[in-house]
Amino acid sequence: MNRTLPTAKQLEFLDWEIGMFFHFGLRTFYPGHVDWDNLPMEAEKFAPDALDCGQWMEAAKALGAKYAIMTCKHHDGFALWPSKFTDFSVKKSPWKDGKGDVVREFVEACRSHDIKVGLYYSPAQWGGEHSFAAEDDKTYDDYFVGQLSELMGNYGTIDYLWLDGCGSEGHNYDRRRIVSAVRELQPDIMIMGSVLSPGDDNRWIGNEDGFVSLEHHNLVRRVEFSVNTAARQLGEPRFMPAECDMRIRDIWFGGADNDEYIKQPEELLGNYEYTVGRGANMLLNVGPDQHGRICGADMEVLWKTGQKIKAIYGNPLPFGPVTKEEAGWTITRPEFSLGRDAIRERGLCNRLVLGEDLTDGQKVRAFRVIADIKGLRICVYRGETIGHKQICMFPAVPASKFIVEIIESDGECKISSMNAFFAQES
Repeated sequence: MNRTLPTAKQLEFLDWEIGMFFHFGLRTFYPGHVDWDNLPMEAEKFAPDALDCGQWMEAAKALGAKYAIMTCKHHDGFALWPSKFTDFSVKKSPWKDGKGDVVREFVEACRSHDIKVGLYYSPAQWGGEHSFAAEDDKTYDDYFVGQLSELMGNYGTIDYLWLDGCGSEGHNYDRRRIVSAVRELQPDIMIMGSVLSPGDDNRWIGNEDGFVSLEHHNLVRRVEFSVNTAARQLGEPRFMPAECDMRIRDIWFGGADNDEYIKQPEELLGNYEYTVGRGANMLLNVGPDQHGRICGADMEVLWKTGQKIKAIYGNPLPFGPVTKEEAGWTITRPEFSLGRDAIRERGLCNRLVLGEDLTDGQKVRAFRVIADIKGLRICVYRGETIGHKQICMFPAVPASKFIVEIIESDGECKISSMNAFFAQES
């Protein structure tokens, strides 16, 4: 298998673009607790009185997300399904008299709303009275594989498995055994496996703030592992798309209608442009409250953000298809004039969204965008990589044609899409 070229599954993953992350679990009912604080938490505290995973999916749809991920087991070890490998789970909680299964409700809600199913699992469970004490690596891997087998085997098709690396810095996992166990049950699953270093299908970007560098390559020689340790080197370069996880609030778990800091639509739009707009996926976390619902303030921000993204990037200006000319890759607006009517008809452009054909790998390393205005050609943007998507932003121009000149590339490249937009000042 040529690891320098993308698989069909990786290309599909990039097409998902926006995902919703739901941190929900026992920590939701212990506000103020943080990772690895070793403070006591008991299963009896888990008692959502209005759990509504369907409402979570409505939040995802409002944002424009195509996939969703829920924390089935976080670092505290509490399982949101009735795992036979531990009593520290929903079966020891008063919720539904210990007979409930949050994972099942989440998976069914995803499917009913046509959203890809993602499950998060933290292998690390060390610290506190519910830590899993293993005398050797194999014993811990037995526990790890056992719980993953339940998640992969009991809920039908799972599209995405998200394995957190945080807390596993000192453990040596049997990567081959774990990946094989997962793929035996879910052959077509996407695995974000930084904990399995060198991962499997895609990678964590290396920050939790929703930003990607202007120079962003999918072919990498190292992968980020966790916030607590340095990146790990790969034996050889691999094509691994990046995903950017981030939070709508300063906390991962819980949400409430209060004055606590919450990102506003303008900031989240910027995160979209700095992640999806630079060729990576955007994964936005929202924490359901103790009732098991997304609070009103978060829902409003998600809806407004989704509307902003649609308003700017939902309807391209009426340019023709991408063509290859001697000067570069072009799109032309037919029957364009510079009269006042044309301006009213959205003749102005201040965004050009590019897509590179990645079938044979990512090639472009430097490019520039030329706008044709009454025959005058001016450079409005200079960029580096393109990848799956690159949003090029510049002051508004009444261009009748755009030309993308490739300055540097790793061999022959192809621009598969070019769309022009006009974003009005809000």
